[in-house]
Amino acid sequence: MSTHPDRPTAATSRRRATTRAAAVAALLIALAGGCAAETTKTSGQPADVADQGYLSGDGTTQTWPVTDRGEAVTLVGTDYEGQAIDTSAWLGDVIVLNTWYAACPPCRKEAPDLVSLANDYEDQGVRVLGINRTDAKGTAQAFQREFSVPYPSIDDTDGTAIAELATVVPVQAVPTTVVLDRQGRVAARIVGLAEGSTLRTIVEDVIADAQIGPTPTSS
Repeated sequence: MSTHPDRPTAATSRRRATTRAAAVAALLIALAGGCAAETTKTSGQPADVADQGYLSGDGTTQTWPVTDRGEAVTLVGTDYEGQAIDTSAWLGDVIVLNTWYAACPPCRKEAPDLVSLANDYEDQGVRVLGINRTDAKGTAQAFQREFSVPYPSIDDTDGTAIAELATVVPVQAVPTTVVLDRQGRVAARIVGLAEGSTLRTIVEDVIADAQIGPTPTSS
C-alpha cells in the first residue's frame, strides 16, 4: 500500500490534479446519457480505475474483505442547504454513498429503502450521503421533500465528488451505491438499483467488520 508523506511534492500534486481533471471529464461524458451506461463487468480491488471498463447498472454487487480494501477516500462539497460536507469528519462511522438524480427511475425506486436504512441504522454509527451531479437545487430539494430524505446530498454539478470517488472505485452508472467502512475504505459497491435487503446485509456485515477489526500483522 502506498504511503502518504506529510508534504506531497509539487510534481505529485500536479499529477493528482491532472488525474482528477481527466476523471471529471470522462465521468461527465459517461454519466450524461441516462441512468446507466452500457458497459462490461470488471472485478478486482477498488484501488485503481485506470484499466477498468464501464459497468452496467444491473444491480451488480461487489464486496471486499477487510484485508483487501484499498486506501481511504475523502469527499468534500456543499449540500443543498449550503452546509459544508467533509467525510473525513465522519471517520469512525460506516458511510453509505449513493449517486442519484430526481428523474432517474431506479433512484426513485430505491429512495424509500435508503431513507429507511438511514433512519434505522443512525444509532449504530451509519451515515448516508447522496451525490447528485445533475439536478438544480430546486429539483433536488423537491425530491428530498417527496421522499422525506433525512440525509444530505452533495451538490456535485462540477463532478468533483464523483471523480474523487472514482479514484478508488468505478462510478460509471447512476445510481451507484458505495459502502465505506469506518476507516473510509471501499467495502462494497452496488451498480444500479440497490435492493433494500441486500444493502442492509452489506451494512450489517461492515458494522460487524468494524467491531472485529482487521487481522493484526506481525512486525
